[in-house]
Amino acid sequence: MLTWKDIINYATKGNPTPNKRVEKSEKEWKALLTDEQFRITRKKGTERPHSGELCSIYDEGQYNCVCCNTPLFDSTIKYESSSGWPSFTQPIKENAIKYHKDTTLGMIRVEVLCNTCDAHLGHIFPDGPEPSGLRYCINSESMQLEKGLVND
Repeated sequence: MLTWKDIINYATKGNPTPNKRVEKSEKEWKALLTDEQFRITRKKGTERPHSGELCSIYDEGQYNCVCCNTPLFDSTIKYESSSGWPSFTQPIKENAIKYHKDTTLGMIRVEVLCNTCDAHLGHIFPDGPEPSGLRYCINSESMQLEKGLVND
């Protein structure tokens, strides 16, 4: 189980190696994604709080990257954080997520990206529920729910 200490270590010393890499040109990404998905995943945008379709869905399944379909999160670790964005306590696999120190907006945060294609997903905070204490705060537009699949 990842902890905040692990996250800071990845953000400062290097990320786990992904199982594979997917790289496309900006033109190729634009052809695959909606305008909003492109704005969020490729330009590091953020959707308005409580506006994302996946915010209030708790169906059983697997949340995959909207850009490359890499499994990111499992529905069993999703929880209601009241933050306005889908929230998770752990990634589906330790190497599914990449961590990056983010100093935009005059604060220090840790950005989370898909480790396969570098899609911006959201941010992670150390204020989640036990046992990990983590809250992955993820944009709905950066994921797609594959219903029925649960990682065992």
